[in-house]
Amino acid sequence: MQPPLWRQLQLTAGALASIRAGTSGSVAFEAVEPALRPGVQALGFQVLRWLGRAEALRRHLAKRTPPPLPDALLCTALGLAWDPERAPYEPFTLVDQAVEAAKRNPATRAQASFINACLRRFLRERDELVAITDQEPVAQWNHPRWWIEKLKRDHPRDWQRILNADNAQAPMTLRVNALKSTAAAYLSELEAAGLAATRVGASGLQLGRARPVQQLPGFADGACSVQDAAAQMAAPLLLEGLLPAKPGVAPLRVLDACAAPGGKTAHLLELAGPGAAEVIALEVDPIRSRRIDETLARLGLQAKVVVADAARPADWWDGTPFDAILLDAPCTASGIVRRHPDVRWLRRESDTAQLAGQQAALLAALWPLVRPGGRLLYCTCSVFREEGSQQIDAFLAHNTDARLQPSPGHLLPQSGGNVRGVPDNPSGDHDGFFYALLEKR
Repeated sequence: MQPPLWRQLQLTAGALASIRAGTSGSVAFEAVEPALRPGVQALGFQVLRWLGRAEALRRHLAKRTPPPLPDALLCTALGLAWDPERAPYEPFTLVDQAVEAAKRNPATRAQASFINACLRRFLRERDELVAITDQEPVAQWNHPRWWIEKLKRDHPRDWQRILNADNAQAPMTLRVNALKSTAAAYLSELEAAGLAATRVGASGLQLGRARPVQQLPGFADGACSVQDAAAQMAAPLLLEGLLPAKPGVAPLRVLDACAAPGGKTAHLLELAGPGAAEVIALEVDPIRSRRIDETLARLGLQAKVVVADAARPADWWDGTPFDAILLDAPCTASGIVRRHPDVRWLRRESDTAQLAGQQAALLAALWPLVRPGGRLLYCTCSVFREEGSQQIDAFLAHNTDARLQPSPGHLLPQSGGNVRGVPDNPSGDHDGFFYALLEKR
């Protein structure tokens, strides 16, 4: 039974208030009871995508900022109702139910009349208010001002396209398990189940519409995994030319640093095939490391999962060099905000420099672990050059034994198209990413 809209708006506002207080969106929506979570998350994502506009409208409607929860409810209604073409319900219905939500919650009841007055005025003056806020960059682009300015500097020809892409809904993309099927064969299984999809890359399928994984044929038995098309490029880039291992030759030693939740670890094992690679999956967070175990168990794969800090090899490295290292470094996640729209509002401008320092430390710690002739693939799900091209330029300047191999570099969200020098590049919709393949001379 569908819960009343006022209840969904209450829960959406509660999640927004938590995010504004510093909680990640994943945690905020996880707190919603499972039966209501999908609907609340869908509403919440839409609010977060248009939060810049909603806050600008609220500033014009209210002289003072209301307390956190009433303000979250007011901005939730404005974020959903400001554009009738995008609104999930009629704006009048959203306003009516938002006021009802305020009345039914003791924490917002005293503000119900205020919320009602603001929203009724919004309905009367919507066109004028929207036109006024069109002049405000944060309202127009729905990103923090510092983020907009940084994109202008980093991508002067593409910054508008990136921001527009960030506000679109990301597709659901699958990676077919190469040990169990092929993309073509699994596409036929999807079509037989009435699920539309298109091919992306060597092993990817982009669904026409997102579905619960329980509806995917063979998902529980490891037939496929959910993974963005850009993220699917990591394993092929790292292993290209190293496989297949010759008979009688020792298996490749591969390290997946910062490995949780294990999608790239699994892809490395799927491509390598049985016995061709020994993979160590490293993760500093013991709770997140459990997700690696869960991922591998569902797919029927094995890797050595180690809980340790990749930047401190003395704590975990046995002294034997690696043939290949995948460093999916911690970053601002500026390339995946369409999947995690809370990120843009949680990040601070100072975070970029802090994370860039962490990335440099990881590169410095892991590069000595690569054997001569081996390789390290550095990647981040970021579109900021400080975490991508600038990071690698600085690394190459200080490590003369490193040679940059053909790599995609910065992939912009939803960019599509083929990248020269990269085999089987996804031609479909994908997140923002950065890749640099480094070979040790």
